[in-house]
Amino acid sequence: MLTLLWTDMAVFALVIGGAFVAWHSRKKEHLRRPWLKVFNSSVGVISLTVLLLFLLIGALDSIRVQHYKTLPNGETSEHTETLTVLDIMLTPLRIQVEKTYSKPFAHQAYAKEMSIDSVGVTRWVYPPLVYGGAHLNKPSDKQRDVITKTLRGLGFGFLAWFALILIFKLFCNGLFRANSNSIKNFFLTLLVIICLVAVLATLGPYYHILGTDKVGEDVLYQAIKSIRTGLVIGALTTIVMLPIAIILGLMAGFFRGWVDDVIQYLYTTLSSIPGVLLIAAAILMAQVYMANNPELFTSVEDRADMRLLLLCLILGITSWTGLCRLLRAETLKIREMDYVVAARALGVGRFQLLKRHVLPNVMHLVMITIVLDFSGLVLAEAVLSYINIGVDPSTYSWGNMINTSRLEMAREPIVWWSLTAAFIFMFTLVLAANLFADVVRDAFDPRSN
Repeated sequence: MLTLLWTDMAVFALVIGGAFVAWHSRKKEHLRRPWLKVFNSSVGVISLTVLLLFLLIGALDSIRVQHYKTLPNGETSEHTETLTVLDIMLTPLRIQVEKTYSKPFAHQAYAKEMSIDSVGVTRWVYPPLVYGGAHLNKPSDKQRDVITKTLRGLGFGFLAWFALILIFKLFCNGLFRANSNSIKNFFLTLLVIICLVAVLATLGPYYHILGTDKVGEDVLYQAIKSIRTGLVIGALTTIVMLPIAIILGLMAGFFRGWVDDVIQYLYTTLSSIPGVLLIAAAILMAQVYMANNPELFTSVEDRADMRLLLLCLILGITSWTGLCRLLRAETLKIREMDYVVAARALGVGRFQLLKRHVLPNVMHLVMITIVLDFSGLVLAEAVLSYINIGVDPSTYSWGNMINTSRLEMAREPIVWWSLTAAFIFMFTLVLAANLFADVVRDAFDPRSN
């Protein structure tokens, strides 16, 4: 049985909205031309492919299915559990839980334990892991086994990529010829992604590729599950912030007078309040309300999802001021342009002027700000979770991984892989978003044409 949370609906709305924008842009020449410039850029195609991969993972992690638990003996339990499609695909990573820490590709625990051997002598030894490397006959075979499985994964990935090219050329050969350079960059990026996924799928059931955390959970599984949280924080907050910033910014710059004074007062007052303190106060108030009304939430998952949704709303309400100020300044300049003055003299209404002349000429600022703010919000979630006012501790997120790494980095021997995994995934998403934003800005900026 399918179940939906509020943030799941937000992810699906993002996917549907993106598909609608793509469909709408195909019918408008002034929109199709800039997007063709984006797709003809190597950096644009590569970064967009990476972003689509993250979006696909987030969408798979938002399709929840409720089913009966499976007991260790293979029987079906009377109790149900809710899993996403991504959880089902990552079943080996999800269920192979060790006792505590283990290093990447390790076959032994990270810390020594007291053990009694067959002779009855007590020794401090590194106990073998339950799952990681358990298939090895001898520990010395590990290096050869890892290399063999990596090469096998690369072979499977290349075959899958080659089959995808054949299918594409069979059904979309005309598109392949018309955009040969763009399609080539897309498929080369796809080759790297498919081979990487194939290698992880080959090694994952046998090793903890990025190690395990304090409770023995696979770090790679945590990092992949955190992708959805980063996308929800970035996308949903942007959706909340964007209408406020665009409407108020255009009104302040176009109408001026008392409208401009009121809007300036609003964003100046809001900007003068320290953002972290304002967000912390709102989050703590929301936590108190949820603690006093537990009957509103049917499960811990619902409670965590509501906290994530409230965090997005609070971030959106407090982060519109920068774009609003930027749009006001740009609108003040555009309203004095000759074509706007001429349209006003011909009797074109104010709202028609905003829609037909002002808004299209500020959209390049809106689009670059959207992507840059998305990157900043992904990083903001990590900072807020680090100081315990971010997402719920039970929610997988890169911020929670970094927060738990504080104590791990201070222990001896040091546990570095949780922080490294969160950094790698966060860096990849933010870098792809920033590179894509640069290409979109160059394509949509009227002054560059």
